[in-house]
Amino acid sequence: MIDATPPTPEPLGGLAGWAVDLMDALGGPGAALVVGADNLFPPIPSELVLPLAGFSASRGAFGLAEALLWTTLGSVAGAVVVYLLGALLGRDRTRAVIARVPLLEVADFDRAERWFARHGAKAVFLGRMVPLFRSVISLPAGVGRMSPVKFLLLTTAGSLVWNSVFVGAGYLLGANWHVVDDYAAVFQTVVLAAVAIAVVLFVVVRVRSRRRLPEDSF
Repeated sequence: MIDATPPTPEPLGGLAGWAVDLMDALGGPGAALVVGADNLFPPIPSELVLPLAGFSASRGAFGLAEALLWTTLGSVAGAVVVYLLGALLGRDRTRAVIARVPLLEVADFDRAERWFARHGAKAVFLGRMVPLFRSVISLPAGVGRMSPVKFLLLTTAGSLVWNSVFVGAGYLLGANWHVVDDYAAVFQTVVLAAVAIAVVLFVVVRVRSRRRLPEDSF
């Protein structure tokens, strides 16, 4: 007789196993802790931990809505800590600290700073959807003393969009949550392409409006 019972999934190990165990033990707050660590320790990729939160929700550790709530709360809390570090340390000391952090480079902060100086609010919102940039963008926002309320609103909105995609995918895929990683690069490319298109449209509109000014003044 053929056994039709589906095979028991192998237990997760490493970072994935630790994350799932923490979320199973603490529920939603555990998901917030794991996702918040992505902001404080960029080597922990959200593309991994967010689908795991969805996977834990599919196993009944908490509901899908609860998973989205807690992961977004964790993202925002981590971003606020980084924002405050930038505000307290200032530009020069922030760069000095980054130079001593493993797997981070001063050039990462410099790129984020230039992007923030150029795009301001849009950089904070869209930066939540770009790997590594997601962690670093909060530093120039803090150094530049961006309005805390504005920073919170933009960070929450950007985090909710990003988290919804990956938590939802992990929830739908269940034990096959790791498949999400194969498509993470595709989603990130779409986001970057959207940013590039938005910048081009902004420049075109601005240039056209300036060309009309001399004509309209007569």
